[in-house]
Amino acid sequence: MPAPIRRHLLTDQAADLLQRRLADGEWEVGAKLPGETTLAAELGVGRSTVREALRILAGQGLLRAKQGAGVFVESTGPVVAWETVLRGEAVAEVVEVRNAIEVEAARLAAERATADDVAVMRRALDRRAAEFAAGDRAFVAADIDVHRAVVAAAHNAVLTELFETFVPRLTEAMVDMVDLLGTRSRDPEPDADDHRALVDAIAAGDADAAVRISRAHLDAMLDAVRRPG
Repeated sequence: MPAPIRRHLLTDQAADLLQRRLADGEWEVGAKLPGETTLAAELGVGRSTVREALRILAGQGLLRAKQGAGVFVESTGPVVAWETVLRGEAVAEVVEVRNAIEVEAARLAAERATADDVAVMRRALDRRAAEFAAGDRAFVAADIDVHRAVVAAAHNAVLTELFETFVPRLTEAMVDMVDLLGTRSRDPEPDADDHRALVDAIAAGDADAAVRISRAHLDAMLDAVRRPG
């Protein structure tokens, strides 16, 4: 039996271990995997962690769950799911536009934000944190409110109008991204530190830091949606 992994490791590490076992030929295509209880005991994690790991591998085309029958091996190697690739590229195009708008907004906000602007941003951060237990759409709306507050703090009417026109498309893309990547299954409040750091940089009037944090956050998002599988 493979050595257990420690309980504090994340779901994606359990998925990686199961993927290696698939690649090593422990289960053939068409084989039924052991039940969640068995796998949990083998990996040394909880059943909920195993369930999420299996879902990740199913999303990669390696496994398929059959209602009432169990989980079966679809492939022992990574599968390129073109629908997933195309969804990722559609989200990536939206993130590229976010880069064009929000990085400059962060710079201007650091130079122009008033105390009232900062207070609005911090209230938006609080709402974002409060929505961690809500559905994906509610969480995305709260997340966008943080970025809306940053754009407003740039005090550029054209930039604000551009962002507001973009919000409906942005909302749908971000909801799709959360579903595509399973982001909130691993962290109900993803990138919370990045958002707080951005607001802190703006409050401090540090334009360089605000630009760096905003760009790094969006670049990481681009990398995630464009990563195969």
